[in-house]
Amino acid sequence: MLLAKPSLSAETQSARLSTTKGDNPLIWPVLSVLQASNQSWKIHHLATELQNRGLIHPLDENPGNDLFKRNFLLMNALFELQEILLPKQWLQVKAMEIQIFRLVPSNVNLLIMEDISLREYYLDWNNYDTSENVVRELLEAFWSSYKSYIGLNVNLMHKGHALRVFELDESATPRDIRKQWRRLALKWHPDRPEGDAARFREVCEAWQSLRDIA
Repeated sequence: MLLAKPSLSAETQSARLSTTKGDNPLIWPVLSVLQASNQSWKIHHLATELQNRGLIHPLDENPGNDLFKRNFLLMNALFELQEILLPKQWLQVKAMEIQIFRLVPSNVNLLIMEDISLREYYLDWNNYDTSENVVRELLEAFWSSYKSYIGLNVNLMHKGHALRVFELDESATPRDIRKQWRRLALKWHPDRPEGDAARFREVCEAWQSLRDIA
């Protein structure tokens, strides 16, 4: 059951939870796995690969709940990544067939509409069946694992410096920051054709400093 302060409406709760979805750190390791392979992946094989990399930990004492929550986080990341990659690439998101295609199919709008109910379900954090604070704590734990995995500096970057890394100034809105975070992370991701691991780490470090205001 979703926990919330009595003064918050259901609409407000949903809006607050939705702001966390772009902060799912599984997006980037999922991209690494998919870009490094020409094969299609099954959702449970993808989960196993991320577990082997130390990026997914137990989420619930109940095995059934643990499986559901792990699946939810992965599907959330996949649908987020699908949107990020368009219009240059197409990420097919099927539980038993997950793969990035360099050519976007001509009927991509039809494919998106076919999956719209599933996409909306997994992009709504209310369906994770937990509170806003628990979602944030969960993603913080994932970010801690990912920071260690890619070797991020544990000290937060000064916000002024972080904005410069993002090619923004003090007038940048939260939306500007979130949009630029995704653009630069995708541009410099090490598994992209023109990616750069050092620049990607710098962008991730800047994001860690700017997340609270974005």
